[in-house]
Amino acid sequence: MTTVIADPEPEAPRKPLRTKVVESNNQLFRASPLNYLVLVLTFFLSVFPLYWMLVMASRTNDEIVQIPPKLIPGSHLGEHVGALFDNPDVMFAKALLNSFIVAGSITLFVVIFSALAGFAFAKLRFRGSNVLIGLVVLTMMVPVQLGAVPLYMMMDWFGIQGTLPTVILPYLASGFGVFLMRQYASQAVPDELIEAARVDGATTIRIFWSVVLPALRPAAAILGLFTFMTYWNDFLWPYVALSPEHPTVQVALSRLSSGYYTDQSLVMAGTFMATLPLLVVIVLFGRQLISGIMDGAVKA
Repeated sequence: MTTVIADPEPEAPRKPLRTKVVESNNQLFRASPLNYLVLVLTFFLSVFPLYWMLVMASRTNDEIVQIPPKLIPGSHLGEHVGALFDNPDVMFAKALLNSFIVAGSITLFVVIFSALAGFAFAKLRFRGSNVLIGLVVLTMMVPVQLGAVPLYMMMDWFGIQGTLPTVILPYLASGFGVFLMRQYASQAVPDELIEAARVDGATTIRIFWSVVLPALRPAAAILGLFTFMTYWNDFLWPYVALSPEHPTVQVALSRLSSGYYTDQSLVMAGTFMATLPLLVVIVLFGRQLISGIMDGAVKA
């Protein structure tokens, strides 16, 4: 007796599970109308103060107080900017130059010193490192106002009171910058890479310059941008420490509104001119800022 075995029925092709995952991811990252509404609203709330400042800077004082207000820029911006730079009491051109010197010098030294200290705390082994980094973090908890009187007395003892070094020297190092660089260096620079450089005969300075510093560029870009913006907008210490012959841009703006009569259009023109360099810096270095934030998020 012959037994006939039937061929098994072919199985139906299975659908790949990856398609469902891709479809779900597409649905997850697909923007809804509510997302667009929130983005447009956020953009409007962020840009409108700058636009309104431009409108007020290009209008006369009588047009500023009109009800309903004018929402379109006028034709007096060039006139107000010219009057601003021609005002001998404000010295706005010198104030802009002084702010560039102060903010640029502080930014340069803060980035360099923070990168060096962050590398040392993250990758070098020495006694007391944990205590020192704790003291560095504690400096961030001390308000700036508490140090105004001791700093004033110290600068007067050095004989530089009233000059630009008075507002530069106290801020050449930053506790926040050291902590940021230390955290970033501990994740971005592998210990094996440093050990390989030591085996090749590289010194500590060469390791920092050739191995560590290129890896710290995203964090350095963020720190540099935030530091420049912070000390460009700094008002308290320059107002206390500088003499009237060496104003910064924020001190010059305070002079515009400190008289018996305040020219609002001139104040807004000065505010617009003081904000314009910050916008240029953000446009030029915004890509480095975003890439640094994304690199930090990926490494975390």
